Parts: sequence; structure tokens; C-alpha cells
Amino acid sequence: MYKLIFILIFFSSNLFAHTSHYKSFKKIEIEIFKDDNLIGYNYYFFTSEGDTVIVKSQLQFKINLFGVEVFNIDHYGVEKYKENKLISYQSKTLQNDKQKFVDLFYDTDKKKFNIKGSSYSGLVDTNNVIGNWWNHQILQATSQISPISGSIKEQTVTFLGKETIKLYGKTILVDHFKLTSKDMNISKDKRLDFDIWYDSENSMIVKVSYSRMGNWEYRLKSYE
Repeated sequence: MYKLIFILIFFSSNLFAHTSHYKSFKKIEIEIFKDDNLIGYNYYFFTSEGDTVIVKSQLQFKINLFGVEVFNIDHYGVEKYKENKLISYQSKTLQNDKQKFVDLFYDTDKKKFNIKGSSYSGLVDTNNVIGNWWNHQILQATSQISPISGSIKEQTVTFLGKETIKLYGKTILVDHFKLTSKDMNISKDKRLDFDIWYDSENSMIVKVSYSRMGNWEYRLKSYE
């Protein structure tokens, strides 16, 4: 019962709070670790133009095995929100010398997102969110849009409980969530399976972990 009450309060109080909260932000810095080794970063930069909030993202990491680079990603994206609603998103990604992209805009006539991406093209409902870790609305969504390829992934979010974690020398009281694919029978390389720790006091996702050819963590280092 406690978990149900928490989820109802969380959803109702924060449903449209994401961009209004981040409007005063300038930058979020996230570090990426694999098997507890720092391999890259995920940065978000925030600017405002009137009632439009612009979020620019940079993602970069490299994986070396016995001194040889075996995997790398270099990603850049731009999200635009007007009156707390996503109106466009563009991204370009170089993944192991392979080009990936997303070009999304809100179609005012059809009241849906129009997506052209390297993995998906078509119209989708506006209940989808861009799967970036700056936006805690991802914990409220039933499906997300890949920020790299535009593919649509249905998801289930489960609240596991409150915990205390240590991060960069600080002790933080957080809410622990599990985010998984709605269909967990799909192939592992396409499956969502994340543990997410959320700081409700500051409305920030502070840590994300998952396992895929090793143990990965995205850790919130700083924000301003």
C-alpha cells in the first residue's frame, strides 16, 4: 500500500514539473563507469528562450580491451520544450564508425510526434519521452524514444523503496526504481533493464546502473 500511495503522489505532483524545474539549471555532469572504471561522460546544458527550454546533450565513452579500443560512442543531441511539452529533438551519433540519428518534431495537426530515425520512422503518441537521464519524467512514462536511433521502447517502472546511498562523498536519501521493458522476452541487446536512484528533494536522477558485458553506472557528479 505504501508503494502505491508513493507512486500516486509522485506521478500527480511531478507530471508536468520536469522542464519548469530544470529551467533554472545551466549544466548537469554525469560520469560513466564500467566495472568501476571511468570511461566517459554524459553532459546536459540548459538554456531558455522565452517560454522555450533547450537541452543540449553530449555523450562520449570508449571501451578498451587489452589496450585496443573495441567500442565507442560520440553523441550530440538537442531537445526543445515549450510550455513543458516536447516540440522537437535532433541528434547525431557516431557508434563504432556507424552513423545514427533522430529527427523529431511535434506535428500540430496530428497531435503526435513525427520521427525520422536510423531505427524508426513514423508517428507516435506524445506520451513517449526521450530516454535521457536528466529528465525524471522517464520514471512516469509507459514508453520511451531512443535518443540515439529513434526506436520506441515500451517500459514498466516499479518503485522498490527508499534507500540511502553514498555518491562522491555525499550521503543521499533516494527512491529506488526498476525500469524494464514491458516485454522482457525480447533479445537482451534491445531490452531495458535499469536500476534508477532518484533524489526527490532535488528532483534529480542521481544514479543509473545496468549489466551488459560488464557492470555499468551513470553517476551524477554535479549540477549548477
